[in-house]
Amino acid sequence: MNNNTHVISILVQNRPGVLTRISGLFARRGYNIDGLSVCATEDDNFSRMTISVSGNDRILNQIMSQLEKQVDVVKLTGFEDSRCVVYRELLIIKIKCTAKQRTEIVDICTIFKAKTIDISADDTMIIELTGQTQKIDALIDVLKPYGVLEMARTGGAALERGAATLRNKE
Repeated sequence: MNNNTHVISILVQNRPGVLTRISGLFARRGYNIDGLSVCATEDDNFSRMTISVSGNDRILNQIMSQLEKQVDVVKLTGFEDSRCVVYRELLIIKIKCTAKQRTEIVDICTIFKAKTIDISADDTMIIELTGQTQKIDALIDVLKPYGVLEMARTGGAALERGAATLRNKE
């Protein structure tokens, strides 16, 4: 996360259309979502949305204010201090590689703690990495010279450190 990126964690009712309503709120106000992750929680009645958005504090406050008005939003929090939150993204990337390049690519994976999840006979590899945004970006930059054929990247997932949870936040 950079200084201009804000992460918002939202506990919402687990109902059809909630994602559309929340993302529509951003679109109607002209805010771009940089990353979005939606998942089930420990309680089947709720889902958790983690949204990354760029902008200054004024924009963040406007977004938070609008989200609080949404009927489906149970609780929300903005993570402002990256030391207080565990934040991870997932990258799956397919690159070109010859048989001779595989050893050096495996060495790169070791440095980044990435996993090789597929090696094909037609000179491609698929690599998986979970980590912070900067780590994901760095691996992509290192792999670009080999030829990135395709990649899929999730939005981030975030949890606050310590005993506090989104549901018990005051």
